[in-house]
Amino acid sequence: MSASAKLPPFDAADPLGIDDLLEPEDLAIRDTVRDWAADRVLPYVADWYEKGELPGIRDLARELGALGALGMSLTGYGCAGASAVQYGLACLELEAADSGIRSLVSVQGSLAMYAIHRFGSEEQKRQWLPRMAAGEVIGCFGLTEPDHGSDPASMRTHAKRDGDDWVLSGRKMWITNGSVAGVAVVWAQTEEGIRGFVVPTDSPGFSAPEIKHKWSLRASVTSELVLDGVRLPGSAVLPEVTGLRGPLSCLSHARYGIVWGAMGAARSSFEAALDYARSREQFGRPIGGFQLTQAKLADMAVELHKGILLAHHLGRRMDAGRLRPEQVSFGKLNNVREAIEICRTARTILGANGISLEYPVMRHATNLESVLTYEGTVEMHQLVLGKALTGLDAFR
Repeated sequence: MSASAKLPPFDAADPLGIDDLLEPEDLAIRDTVRDWAADRVLPYVADWYEKGELPGIRDLARELGALGALGMSLTGYGCAGASAVQYGLACLELEAADSGIRSLVSVQGSLAMYAIHRFGSEEQKRQWLPRMAAGEVIGCFGLTEPDHGSDPASMRTHAKRDGDDWVLSGRKMWITNGSVAGVAVVWAQTEEGIRGFVVPTDSPGFSAPEIKHKWSLRASVTSELVLDGVRLPGSAVLPEVTGLRGPLSCLSHARYGIVWGAMGAARSSFEAALDYARSREQFGRPIGGFQLTQAKLADMAVELHKGILLAHHLGRRMDAGRLRPEQVSFGKLNNVREAIEICRTARTILGANGISLEYPVMRHATNLESVLTYEGTVEMHQLVLGKALTGLDAFR
């Protein structure tokens, strides 16, 4: 660039010019999801959160299906075939509205649909994926159990052959979408190893009581799955995978969406703090004019946009087929941890107003406490990276 060339103006919303890395189609998808969330979620989500409910979830799912947001990065069977970066941008915008909405989309597309798309039979794909992509059928993903979260290899849910059928028994816990799902992908111990099963939720013996009294992800449906001798035909098993490789690869795909999504919650909190700092007056002037407040805002902006850059980098690697699970752990560990810190700092700028649902900050902060834990705790991702760095396994 010549010395006389005019620099673009500084953009407080995009201080690093990250939008310059995006294609017009990327921006169009991002803006479409942002507009949908602004119209269908933001005016109502504080009330949903306060009441601990997500009313109209089936209508929301159909609308998200019409947007192409369900199974967004999958191809065929009614799926949008979007790039990993485009899917990530959608996750960011959805979680900027609320983590519960992003969780709905993530579990539907990156866990339930992804499992069927990657490991299912052609019959299973044709039966379920088009309706799930349209939001006509909601899916859930049953891996975590009451006594086994970070150690899924020890799961107690089991499936036994009975003639040509399978009979499933066990319990799963903390299952997003469980009580509204029409289909569940359930992982169980078998004599052959861990296998995945596509379970219609109207099967006799299947129930999904909703979990109440949550102080996080309140605008989200969370359930227990109870499988009491659920009989399934032999065609219900996912034929293309045996062992933990199946569910763990699904989790890696979902964690990628979290890398982006967490930055949406962080952005929403940062923007609330910035707006507040510009208008809230103390000692005769806006608090944004004080050095300590500016230091907080600067540090928040640095971590926010570093996190978005990291997410973008991982997305380009995924699109190139070069993204490793350890790199996803890197992103999930960093971005969720930094997003929580951004929310906490934003709360200090808002002072007592920061705990009010009139602002999004405390809602995002409490939601992110769940996001920090699910799909791999901080400790598990630290150990994944520790093993990758040292070559030594510290899990056991």
